[in-house]
Amino acid sequence: MTTAGAVHTDGDTGGRSGVRTALAGLTTRGRSFLAAGVAAAICAYVLGQSDLLRVGLLLAVLPLVCAGVLYRTRYRVAGSRRLSPGRVPAGSEARVHLRMENVSRLPTGLLMLQDRVPYVLGPRPRFVLDRVEAGGRREVSYRVRSDLRGRYPLGPLQLRLSDPFGMCELTRSFSTYDTLTVIPRVEPLPPVRLSGEAKGHGDGRQRALALAGEDDVIPRGYRHGDDLRRVHWRSTARYGELMVRREEQPQRARCTVLLDTRAVAYAGAGPDSAFEWAVSGAASVLVHMLERGFSVRLLTDTGTSVPGEGSDGFAGVNQESADAAGLMMDALAVVDHSDEEGLSRAYDVLRSGNEGLLVAFLGDLDEEQAAVLARMRQRSGGALAFLLDSGTWLREPTDVPGAADRRGEWLRMLREAGWTALGVPRGASLDELWRQADRERSGLAAASGGEGP
Repeated sequence: MTTAGAVHTDGDTGGRSGVRTALAGLTTRGRSFLAAGVAAAICAYVLGQSDLLRVGLLLAVLPLVCAGVLYRTRYRVAGSRRLSPGRVPAGSEARVHLRMENVSRLPTGLLMLQDRVPYVLGPRPRFVLDRVEAGGRREVSYRVRSDLRGRYPLGPLQLRLSDPFGMCELTRSFSTYDTLTVIPRVEPLPPVRLSGEAKGHGDGRQRALALAGEDDVIPRGYRHGDDLRRVHWRSTARYGELMVRREEQPQRARCTVLLDTRAVAYAGAGPDSAFEWAVSGAASVLVHMLERGFSVRLLTDTGTSVPGEGSDGFAGVNQESADAAGLMMDALAVVDHSDEEGLSRAYDVLRSGNEGLLVAFLGDLDEEQAAVLARMRQRSGGALAFLLDSGTWLREPTDVPGAADRRGEWLRMLREAGWTALGVPRGASLDELWRQADRERSGLAAASGGEGP
């Protein structure tokens, strides 16, 4: 990501505003010289010392001349900023490259660059560039890092001009800025076979072919090298030329990742909170399923579906997986707590039982929401739930009487409804929980004598 802009240091030729701007740029040294010169001139007048008067005038005039010359100096400086990369996981570093180019016919004086960055990304970077020749360029860079996901503006870039004596400094700002997107951490997951999922191009394809009849075949003209066993004789007779069956398009398996964002379901905040673990877990599952060739969808308790394009809201079929992952990562970078009280809106989005695998990251529940999740299981091919007890994720965990029993009750209700439900303790590894979910599903399938629901 690169943005560019230009500033002109042309000053006004007159007017009170120009004088005020020039005098406001006086540094501590310049103000000291000016004050010393005025004081020396007053003393020379009182004492009648002409030599002291000349010294006073020199001290007072020097900063004023520097301010006037600097203000009226005509520079044309172009600057650009490039982020590498523009989207970075939380806790990782990104590098910002700044490029300054003197597009005027005059060399510049001392230039000081300062880029505006939010405090969570680190200290404000400052650079000093000595004289830049006409047509010359300078490149500098700095690093930014954030443990908190979000979208952070970088810029605008400020250019500070200074005279050789350090008497005056003037600031000019570029108008462009960039945005750094800090996405949640993504944890690599093992390729296990979870209940209710099908291989990206396997079972779904066979089911589609089994349901397709002779009238559903869409033929095309014969091409050199086509297998003659694919010739569709009925279409050949109809169109008067050799026609073959098209290659059957495999039907991708689907996966919906449900993220519970209700404010009432989580306690605490910060990078180590339960909510941030849930966001990171949802991001990890989304990336993992996309890499395995699934059509994926991110769903929240508000009923919002990302990317949400098309009639079913899934991504990965009509657009590239990388684009779909980018859309969902951008959404997770800025997702925040909602004011919803329940999960009914998410339940309404799951319209039928062909939604594929459902993976849910849930906060604290109550009996009503556990019942909604139990009904939600009937609208998916398979269901996996990670239930977080946000109270145990606090730095000083709260021990509410009966909380553990209630959490066990919610887990039992979900499992009885057909969910593979796991409790998530503080600091748990999603990789281990993912493997544990596979072991539990395999155990249930072996006990029931089949693949499982």
